[in-house]
Amino acid sequence: MTTLMDLNALPKVELHLHLDCSLSYSVARRIQPDLTFEAYRESFIAPAKCTDLADYISRAVKGFELMQTPEHLRLVTLDLFEQLERDRVIYAEIRFAPLLHTARGLTPAEVVQAVMDATGEGIRTSGIEARLILCTLRHFDEPQSLETIGLCERFRDTLVAGFDIAADEAGFPIDAHKAAFAYAHKVGIPCTAHAGEAKGAESMWETIRHFRPRRIGHGVRCIEDPALLHYIRDHNLHLEVCPTSNIQVNVFDTLAKHPADYLYQNGISMSINTDTRTISDTDLTREYGLLEQAFGWDLGHFRKCNLEAIAHAFAPDEVKDKVRKRLLDAYPLPAG
Repeated sequence: MTTLMDLNALPKVELHLHLDCSLSYSVARRIQPDLTFEAYRESFIAPAKCTDLADYISRAVKGFELMQTPEHLRLVTLDLFEQLERDRVIYAEIRFAPLLHTARGLTPAEVVQAVMDATGEGIRTSGIEARLILCTLRHFDEPQSLETIGLCERFRDTLVAGFDIAADEAGFPIDAHKAAFAYAHKVGIPCTAHAGEAKGAESMWETIRHFRPRRIGHGVRCIEDPALLHYIRDHNLHLEVCPTSNIQVNVFDTLAKHPADYLYQNGISMSINTDTRTISDTDLTREYGLLEQAFGWDLGHFRKCNLEAIAHAFAPDEVKDKVRKRLLDAYPLPAG
């Protein structure tokens, strides 16, 4: 990929990043020594075009299957920090569903503690600021969602910073999750929510009305409804945009048809994210390069998206201020 800027050198903020979908071959093979690179590519990395979102996220299964002990959770988390460091990410919010990591006897709280301890280790060794988001999943029932938000409350004022709902938006309604989001708002836990990816504007309206998130994961199909687009802009609702992922799950056919530039030009608060570094076989440097080539994005675009990201991060003000200063130093305003 040719680029006019040294995109890798730019400091970056990533808000939408799934831990169990970002295992490198190195860490996967360390946990499963007989794993060949060919088998890894087949099981962990999605093709350029998937049938739909359900097909895409089927690749996550192998990831969380390898993350069932405290040591394996630690290895995967620290491996991700190494990836972030190479990508010059200076702040990341890493999300995962604790209930997926209990197959070998861990309690959900033990899962959160293990990832949190490893995240603290990663912060200390890399200098990257990071927080964790705990996910419920669309196919979970109401007790499972309530258990997940209960974990957010139990671990509040730690590195656990927020609550999310992920997985197959098109396959499952929101009814089982209303109580969990209502409780999140009652106790003041910040929320984001996947929507406007596998389903259109009506799914986003439903999510906004019932879950009242501060941010929306993906959200790109808001372009289907001008009233929704205006609502998102007027209410400063931040979109966590993941271009390559959207193309892979056939939300849009090609990057040239992706609405990232349209959303930016229409004043939508947005950030650029990888979603899943392994399933999409990408990093932020690559995502930035694709946007530079497709839409002519320059330092100004990336500056604004990163500043919007840290402004909407689920982090303490002192962390935001430190990250913002690093961004402003690295992305100077153009002369004149």
